[in-house]
Amino acid sequence: MTSWDEGDVRARIQEKAARDPGRERFGADTHRYELIPRLPEAEIRAFEESHGVHLPMEYRSFVAEVGNGPAGPSYGLLPLTVPRPEAGGEWAVDDEWQEDRLAGRLAEPFPLTDPLPGRIGATVDALTRGTLTLAEQGCGIFTRLILNGPRTGEIWQIDPDWGGFVPLSASFRAWYTEWLESP
Repeated sequence: MTSWDEGDVRARIQEKAARDPGRERFGADTHRYELIPRLPEAEIRAFEESHGVHLPMEYRSFVAEVGNGPAGPSYGLLPLTVPRPEAGGEWAVDDEWQEDRLAGRLAEPFPLTDPLPGRIGATVDALTRGTLTLAEQGCGIFTRLILNGPRTGEIWQIDPDWGGFVPLSASFRAWYTEWLESP
């Protein structure tokens, strides 16, 4: 199942916002329970072609059918592409987001087949090739989508100082739905 029900997702986000009017839930003050418009198919295709990747279908269909961020886990779902001003383009991208989009980086093979627990330090750049940053959790911890290899489509968390690089969820849909269903 790759298709999303935009109305259902947006309704669930509104319910979360109604239960958190002061935006006290972690990250809510950043993503504000808002979704910017979805991306046109041509823009998604151009992104894939320019980076030499095929986005996992659950994520691809989300940005095509629901929105290009930011409402989501942690500080929010980072946009696939920089939002146009008319589409709510006030979303600031950080260094991690920009590094993902360096030429050829996303198309490189994901180097791990097994989790890498513990401190990983200076090897972060090499370990995150072939992955796309989805969300920042703070303190240098990021949620990443695996783009190629045997782990394609899985969601992993990288915490270089303490937690290593480990799986969080089997898929984008499971990861995002878990956030939607959390209190």
